[in-house]
Amino acid sequence: MPNTDSVHLTGHERTFDPDEIIVSKTDLDGKITYGNRVFYRLAGLEEKDCLNVQHNLIRHPEMPRAVFDLLWSTIKGGDEIFAYVVNRSSNGDHYWVFAHVTPSRDSTGSIIGYHSNRRVPNRKTLETHIIPLYKQLLTIEKQHASPKEGMAAAVKVVTDLLAEKKMSFNELMFSLGV
Repeated sequence: MPNTDSVHLTGHERTFDPDEIIVSKTDLDGKITYGNRVFYRLAGLEEKDCLNVQHNLIRHPEMPRAVFDLLWSTIKGGDEIFAYVVNRSSNGDHYWVFAHVTPSRDSTGSIIGYHSNRRVPNRKTLETHIIPLYKQLLTIEKQHASPKEGMAAAVKVVTDLLAEKKMSFNELMFSLGV
């Protein structure tokens, strides 16, 4: 398994066709159990490098932890979530996605894992709303002594914004344009 933690960020953005969908599945612990060819191509990895490895293998350091905290609390609670996410390729490139993440259930309704479909995001929405918001959240996260405190402070900013707008996170994402 390649170590992507020490990969230098290139600043180069990878793109994919609007007709393509990135698909991955994880177990309850977030370990990858499936990825389609588009997932592996954009991640710059092979299937053997990803299976049974934490999905955060492709986490970009400029992606706010607060968004992942909201994502995980939502899907662990049994609900779906839509979110803009920037991922990191194995060579340090990055790629933006509009993700739809849902719990996978067995025949009794118990959550057995998670399924994510990602599409090409709306460029205008990224540049106008998402990138500035994520930069603000990252700044807040870095202002605190511990990553956990920083994440909690950034989550509060998001939940306060949602309360002010009287919207759920999903409603906010769709209100910005997809």
